[in-house]
Amino acid sequence: MLTGKLKNQVDEIWEAFWTGGITNPISVIEQFTYLLFIRRLDEIHTARVKNALVMETEIEKPIFGTEQDSYRWSKFKNQDPQVMFELVRDKVFPFIKTINGEDTTFAKHMRDAIFMVPTAGLLDRVVTMIDKIDMDDRDTKGDLYEYMLSKLQSSGTNGQFRTPRHIIQMMVKMTAPKLDGDKSDVICDPASGKRYIPTFNNTPYMIQW
Repeated sequence: MLTGKLKNQVDEIWEAFWTGGITNPISVIEQFTYLLFIRRLDEIHTARVKNALVMETEIEKPIFGTEQDSYRWSKFKNQDPQVMFELVRDKVFPFIKTINGEDTTFAKHMRDAIFMVPTAGLLDRVVTMIDKIDMDDRDTKGDLYEYMLSKLQSSGTNGQFRTPRHIIQMMVKMTAPKLDGDKSDVICDPASGKRYIPTFNNTPYMIQW
């Protein structure tokens, strides 16, 4: 179980994703995991480079070729936020999805993976915080994921799986509720235990039962 400083670091990163617009706990874990994976790839590559220098041999199974050197965590983490954002979104993320080839089992599992970080500012903030996590302890990774899964469980219990804004807007457009004083339409969603009352600009106002 994570305790102390590391637990606080994970909580801060989780909060950064949440306030930055990624409010679905599953999506937070996915995006967090992708970035940890990108960092780990660079750590493995760096270790192989150092070993090759010591042994005075070629790098064994390099992860990044010369043309992908800028894709490494250690290379882009200090870049201008917008430059880093565009690089990770357009180059690094597609690269990790097919890192061992497009026909591998890994690539098939990653086929539907989506980079969801919405802004350069959020990515810069999260990358900075993830970079400060000490991952040298072999048990840290397992403890970290167990802790994130516990947050997922508590989020479900607390009803924190929120309907995305674009889905809400689509529902409002499809039902086209009318706002007319006491005669205003009221839409009941018994599955979620909430009711929606239209307000200005067809934006639903949500009230707990």
